[in-house]
Amino acid sequence: MLRTIREMFAFGYHNYIKHAYPEDELDPIHCRGRGHDHTDPNNLNVNDVLGDYQLTLVDSLDSLVIFGNTSEFKRAVKLVTESLSFNTPVVVQIFEANIRILGGLLSAHLLITDPLMRLGDIRPENYNDELLILARNLCDRLLIAFKGTPSGIPFPRVHLGWRSVETLGRKNTCLAGAGSMLLEMGTLSVLLQDPRYATAARNAVITLWKHRAKSTGLLGTDIDIYSGEWTNFMSGVGAGQDSFYEYLLKSGILFNDSEMMRMFNESLVSIRQRLCKDFDEMNCSCYDASQHRIYWNVNMFTGDLLNAWVDSLQSAWPGILTLAGELSDAKCQHKLHLAIWQKFGLPPERFNLLLNTSELAFYPLRPEFAESTYYLYRATKDPFYHRIGAMIVDNLNRYTRARCGFATIHNIEDMSQEDRMESFFLSETLKYLYLVSVFLFIYHPLTLS
Repeated sequence: MLRTIREMFAFGYHNYIKHAYPEDELDPIHCRGRGHDHTDPNNLNVNDVLGDYQLTLVDSLDSLVIFGNTSEFKRAVKLVTESLSFNTPVVVQIFEANIRILGGLLSAHLLITDPLMRLGDIRPENYNDELLILARNLCDRLLIAFKGTPSGIPFPRVHLGWRSVETLGRKNTCLAGAGSMLLEMGTLSVLLQDPRYATAARNAVITLWKHRAKSTGLLGTDIDIYSGEWTNFMSGVGAGQDSFYEYLLKSGILFNDSEMMRMFNESLVSIRQRLCKDFDEMNCSCYDASQHRIYWNVNMFTGDLLNAWVDSLQSAWPGILTLAGELSDAKCQHKLHLAIWQKFGLPPERFNLLLNTSELAFYPLRPEFAESTYYLYRATKDPFYHRIGAMIVDNLNRYTRARCGFATIHNIEDMSQEDRMESFFLSETLKYLYLVSVFLFIYHPLTLS
């Protein structure tokens, strides 16, 4: 398994460098690069993520270290520090820029400057905190999003070159997008001894928390950044919400922040009380109630069921539960998503539990199930999770390998491919699968000890 994952990472990474760099992503079928769509500002599927900032390389820096390619890591750091600029005419989503670019820069810097050199001497020659300087430059541009909204909730997008907010005529942001900034911005504050970044991100979380429904304790999916009114009342643990709860827990752990931990624990109580419906009541015969406890999507104000699907981002929830010490529930949730993987070979973006069928059939190489598998393997040391990791690797190799990399699956029913390899495939999906085998603990390794 280790050899296979190493080969997969090398195949995807070197093809990105050969055919796509310095553009943001690799199109693995046509062997070409993909960057920001300057012709269509409203192409948010591309433009929210791609900022003409060497995304796949920056996002994958720490993966090079994890995979043991120190020489390429040093070369990649040199490429980034000598050529990357954020003074570009692009509008990006602050959430994506934060988790992929800011996280990539900070994690690589922390690995380089680790006084214990736990992953060896990886310091590039004459390194002088250039990645940290780039991180500050980027975060100064993102910080503008946190200023000027009446609600205190940040704007979802900024123009990097102009250092200004860009609404694109939209008033809404999602819970995850506005409330999942503290790990990276808080780490930057610690490293620079400048509280501005952590304060902005933390205040956004507290503001969102104050808008939870008083009747249920739940939060919704989308909120108006001007009025603070919820525009999508769906409460769940999947798309648009998942990382909010992840960041509450991880920020509480990383920064020893008792308020973030309190909010996570209170959220978990409300979520379990309101989202977990009785199986007999739902007449759900697809799964054994003793094996699968479902967290349904409900109305945040009433707790009434809104739909019967789970999405692939919800497969991060078992990992979050594992970090919270809720192993029994985590195992149960993991089995649910494992059943979906086994049914199709790869998971659909959205699966209807009552109809036992996919609702959105694409799979963009997401890492969440691999991440949860790693956390459970780390926590239990059960070889069952190693076998699940091997299954994931085998299916990715079988269905997503393309001419120059690994492709998004357009439809899991026929495994037709789409010409896009998102940066998180190298920076997260393959890395977590590798860690299942080598049993380390790093993602973007934000550690301040």
